[in-house]
Amino acid sequence: MDEIVRAAMAKWPQVPHCHGWLGLDARGDWYLRDAAVQAAGPFPQAKGSRIEHAGLRAFIARNYESDALGRWYFQNGPQRVFVDLEAAPWVWRLQPSPGGPPQVQSCDGRAAQLQDAWLDELGRLFLRCDRGFGLVHSLDVDLAAEAVDAGHWLPQTLDFAAMPARFGYVLLPR
Repeated sequence: MDEIVRAAMAKWPQVPHCHGWLGLDARGDWYLRDAAVQAAGPFPQAKGSRIEHAGLRAFIARNYESDALGRWYFQNGPQRVFVDLEAAPWVWRLQPSPGGPPQVQSCDGRAAQLQDAWLDELGRLFLRCDRGFGLVHSLDVDLAAEAVDAGHWLPQTLDFAAMPARFGYVLLPR
């Protein structure tokens, strides 16, 4: 967490939490959701405005954490902004690794160590890593399929609806 964020939390400890204003979709994109978008429907049916600014995306990534209840949030200064998740708290990117399984990275480029793999009823591949649970980015499915075909990854099956409880996260924290 950024030091400026810690200082703001100490200075203003009673700022109310924010819900419904930030979303993370299944491709690892962040969305701002104003009152009109929230009134139009839940995330991801009504996504909002995609955050394009690289500095803001990096700031969110550095200050993105979960609480004891599995609700993921962005600590924006003194305010905790809970994140609506389309699929999972992480969207993993894969990098080729000659002779072995692909390397797993979060969308902000930080390495993650694979623990196990899971397929849902739609055939989407999820990975549980040391940093948490997430969906493999759609652009990396071919690389993931090669890892499965080579026997590097042995995915188990689990219905998507059971994943949040099994892996301790909340899709729509309120």
